[in-house]
Amino acid sequence: MGCISNYGFLVVAIIGAVLAILGGVLIPVGDYIIEKAVKKEAVIVNGTAAYQNWIVPGSSVYREFWIFHVLNPSEVIEEGAQPKLEQRGPYTYRVRYLPKENITEGENGTISYMLPNVATFEPDMSVGTENDTMTVLNLAVAAVPALIKYGVVQSFINIYIKRSNSHILQNRTVKELLWGYTDPFLDKIRIPGLNPIVGVFYPYNGTSDGPYNVYTGTEDITKTAIIESYKNKRTLSYWEGHCDMVNGTDGASFPPFVKKNQVLRFFSSDICRSIYGVFYGKQKVKGITLYLGDNYCFCTDPVISENCTLAGVLDISSCKANLPVYISLPHFLHASESILHKVEGLSPNEKEHETYLDIEPVTGFTLQFAKRLQVNLLVQPSTKIDPLKKVKEHYVFPLLWLNESAVIGDETAEMFRKKISGQLELLSMLQMGLMIGGSVMFVAFLGSHFICRSKKLK
Repeated sequence: MGCISNYGFLVVAIIGAVLAILGGVLIPVGDYIIEKAVKKEAVIVNGTAAYQNWIVPGSSVYREFWIFHVLNPSEVIEEGAQPKLEQRGPYTYRVRYLPKENITEGENGTISYMLPNVATFEPDMSVGTENDTMTVLNLAVAAVPALIKYGVVQSFINIYIKRSNSHILQNRTVKELLWGYTDPFLDKIRIPGLNPIVGVFYPYNGTSDGPYNVYTGTEDITKTAIIESYKNKRTLSYWEGHCDMVNGTDGASFPPFVKKNQVLRFFSSDICRSIYGVFYGKQKVKGITLYLGDNYCFCTDPVISENCTLAGVLDISSCKANLPVYISLPHFLHASESILHKVEGLSPNEKEHETYLDIEPVTGFTLQFAKRLQVNLLVQPSTKIDPLKKVKEHYVFPLLWLNESAVIGDETAEMFRKKISGQLELLSMLQMGLMIGGSVMFVAFLGSHFICRSKKLK
């Protein structure tokens, strides 16, 4: 190939340089365009994409329950033996599919709402029916020592426990254990104001959670979806110091432009406290790049945790009417060995039992999540309660674990790919293409010109 003229070289070199510069210039320009578009669509205002995603989830949310069935009931009842447990499930319910209620615009760029609670059984996603019977802990009997400290009163309660033929264990259907049943001994006491109905999630169906008051982002985009108050308060009155604060969002979305080094805080009314997530990787869901987050909790109870030398359980009795309810990850994942080994049959597995949020970083929307929790009850020995006399020492008894999860729906995913992810990738490819192409042209013709100049020198 012959050498090109100095003029031709100059033209091509200039074009290459211009293209490279244009690619560089497009970075801040593109970022500005994206930021402006996201700020317009990410605020919680009627008519925006964020508002539609906020009113009602764009995909179905399901709660899968695994019940811990006791395999050795006679040994537990008669000898105080360690429970041998077998998880049975999933029993699946559709939840969080109703739109938010009582939506009211507030002051200082806020909006308030109530979350309706409803759970609809999904037989096609379950291993059996709601009427499947399990051998489980007797919730009312096990709670007596925590609720009633005085021995004389415990002896009085024990009369009704004996009359109802109640034991430390009982047989209950899935529906009864989850949503409520009339307890035999509580029904016999008939104290005014005492509700004889108990259940792990009683009452739930037909109730509402809130009110939540959150920032819309109209006055400050960095506060979008962050909770300003819960039940008209900034604190919960359950914990000490800063741990009692209501921090972050409800987990459904976060302020836009999420950074990898950013701590994402979110509040969960299920466990009566705020927790936080940190970035630990990327993945793609339906063609959309997401940031993955992990979460942690901390020691609270000095007795069960042995002055905070143990880990893995959270005492939430203060927000459960003093019932000795303890929350953990399923199968006591990340809990201390001594907690795990006081019952038999658990097999913690990080892949199956961890909790995570997958977040689209530009908009801050949570597009995939799995909230996995285990509900436990503290069992304590008692010399006054017959069913608890055989208990050798206090231990945390697993009742069930749940996986509340959702994945972005196809329609929402398509919207993200076209309006957000697709535009970002196209702009990024254009920027890189211009910069690389221009640089290659400039360098190639610079090299060609140098060779030609060398030939002429020869």
